[in-house]
Amino acid sequence: MKTLVLGGGVVGVTTAYFLARAGHEVTVVEEKDALGLEATAANAGIIAPGHSFAWASPRAPRMLWQSLRGAETAIRVRLAPDLRLYTWGLRFLRECTAERARRNTLIKLRLCQYSQAVMNELARAESIEYHAIAQGALYLYRDPAELEAGTKKMALLAERGQKQEILDARQVAKRDPVFEPVRHKIAGAIRDVGDSSGDARLFVENLARVCREKLGVVVRLGVRVTALRADGDRIDGALTSDGVLTADSYVLALGVGAPIVARTAGVDLPIYPAKGYSSTFPLKRGGLAPTVPGVDEKWLVGWSRLGDRLRLTSTAEFAGYDWGWTPRDFNNILRLARDLFPDAADYDQGQYRACLRPMTPDGPPILGLGRHRNLFLNCGHGHMGWTMACGTARIVADLMTGRMPELDLEGLTLRR
Repeated sequence: MKTLVLGGGVVGVTTAYFLARAGHEVTVVEEKDALGLEATAANAGIIAPGHSFAWASPRAPRMLWQSLRGAETAIRVRLAPDLRLYTWGLRFLRECTAERARRNTLIKLRLCQYSQAVMNELARAESIEYHAIAQGALYLYRDPAELEAGTKKMALLAERGQKQEILDARQVAKRDPVFEPVRHKIAGAIRDVGDSSGDARLFVENLARVCREKLGVVVRLGVRVTALRADGDRIDGALTSDGVLTADSYVLALGVGAPIVARTAGVDLPIYPAKGYSSTFPLKRGGLAPTVPGVDEKWLVGWSRLGDRLRLTSTAEFAGYDWGWTPRDFNNILRLARDLFPDAADYDQGQYRACLRPMTPDGPPILGLGRHRNLFLNCGHGHMGWTMACGTARIVADLMTGRMPELDLEGLTLRR
């Protein structure tokens, strides 16, 4: 079967891999001049089932209100004349109850756990190098009361298979010596033992090489998908900057571009961009740098070590399709870096960028068939695309080849 995978990020490339393994004749179509240059290249690097919590939670509305008043909150909104922002926002607020947040978190957790297992199996089978660090992840707290509250919150994940350790400041410093000079600044951490980290862009590059050389996948770069051409209950072509491309089946894995392209075929996907800020710094020779990835739960800044670089990310800003940034947007990141890791990297030589994450109102991605018999969806992964990609790719490939997925799909199909 001839299949077009639309999108060349980590979601698209992993989907292409599993489809090619199943016997499909696969072509990947990517707008950029290389694979994995958008959100894939800017994530925190953490493969984090232990941080599967839904963003739509009882605390989110207060953060959004504070952001409207000028506070530098982790989740913020910039009002604009964009009807989709408000319709999506109302659906997001509807999910901010304790009951719905719990349900959505458990759906995400189940998928993340499955995906991590699939990724580990794939990486071993194909000898994929991606600067993997399998030392768990530290979820850091500055205040003892917040640590206690975080422990209660994380218990939901522990009850469902996430192995955790509660560490005081001395134990945190023992686990990662970078915290020894600053341990007086922290109360402790929850270490999720199973979490890990790695370079998603490097993973995509090396997996794409396997796809091309071993599985015959064709990659077409510099080709922008602008629309889908529908004929009844089927898609009969993808309109691109390089003409109309046709196939037997199509996979929509375009990240924040997915809802725009889907609308051309009459499909309304509840996905809206959440802008995040990403910075990458070269490590100092002989400097004291973190070896274990983690998240500061006060400022919600994530960090990981990617070879000889330090990656730090923060924020979810609902501001439409805006990739712009100003130095102020990185205040939290630089404050965290200089507070906890003052000698780790050369902070005058940073690479800064904004990326757009494709968020659904409830958090879980959208998978499977929509209204067309040959259009499959693999989109809406939000900030967990790196963690979820291998699992969702395997699920979509299973659905397309008539196999029953290993994971229960409740909460993961197209939601109206």
